[in-house]
Amino acid sequence: MAKAYDIPADVLITHLAENLKKDKKIEVPQWSQFVKTGCHVEKIPQNKDWWYMRCASLLRKVYINGPIGISNLRSEYGGKKQIGYNVAHHKRAGGAIVRRALQQLETAGYIAKKNKGRTISDEGMKKVDRLATEIYKEIVNSRPEIARYG
Repeated sequence: MAKAYDIPADVLITHLAENLKKDKKIEVPQWSQFVKTGCHVEKIPQNKDWWYMRCASLLRKVYINGPIGISNLRSEYGGKKQIGYNVAHHKRAGGAIVRRALQQLETAGYIAKKNKGRTISDEGMKKVDRLATEIYKEIVNSRPEIARYG
């Protein structure tokens, strides 16, 4: 059985976002179509399903790095901000987006809150592992030379 570590991140996040959208356990907030993802970004996201992509990405990050807190996740989703002619500095991402997405994943049952931060729940681990196994089988069928598991 393949794990999230065995699958390329972009492929897993794309499939997981589609799966979250089909489940209808995650609701896109009204304000998400008008908001930037952080002060380091100039425009709003161009992808209409960016909320599902962010939730899927957060689920993967909690799976791999958990337990992890909101502050660390804000730093990971942040980026460089150029201020005039000075050297660019790292700015953290918006906290409301990360917090609200984690709360939605908690109510869906994919993430559990612990003392030291958020961890993946059993249901969330099953979901990610099953999806990773399906993706791995697709990859092996299309390119059998890259199979690692006999």
